[in-house]
Amino acid sequence: MTSLQDFYPDSYAHCHGCGRLNAHGLHVQSEWRDGEATAHFSPAPYHLSMPGFVYGGLIASLIDCHAMATAAAASMAAAGEVPGVDTTWRFVTASLHVDYLRPTPIGVELVLRAHATEVGARKVLVEASVTAEGVECARGRVTAVRLPAHMGG
Repeated sequence: MTSLQDFYPDSYAHCHGCGRLNAHGLHVQSEWRDGEATAHFSPAPYHLSMPGFVYGGLIASLIDCHAMATAAAASMAAAGEVPGVDTTWRFVTASLHVDYLRPTPIGVELVLRAHATEVGARKVLVEASVTAEGVECARGRVTAVRLPAHMGG
């Protein structure tokens, strides 16, 4: 699978959550299709909070990085570019809110889904969910902003 993150410029591909050039990162890979981004992630045994369950900070990180890719794809699509083909725009998090609906089991693949609810010139609002075996475990609402010029954007 070719992910949105595969098209981040090398200079912005070091994020712990989604950077393909970060050897110790999570390597979140988001795929864009029909206005929605989807990613799959299998937590390692050391991603636990207590036996049997995923650490909540990991869930927040997954939502965060997946939402940034979603914001980029939605913005690109609105501008007439092709997400997953053209260079992926970089966004950063302005706000992250996560609701933990139930404990997330470890040892199963997690599915992340996200879509933009509002696309502006510099700001995108994203809603995301994390499911395990078809059961929603967490929801996120994220405000993403285009990478500011002082950060190289």
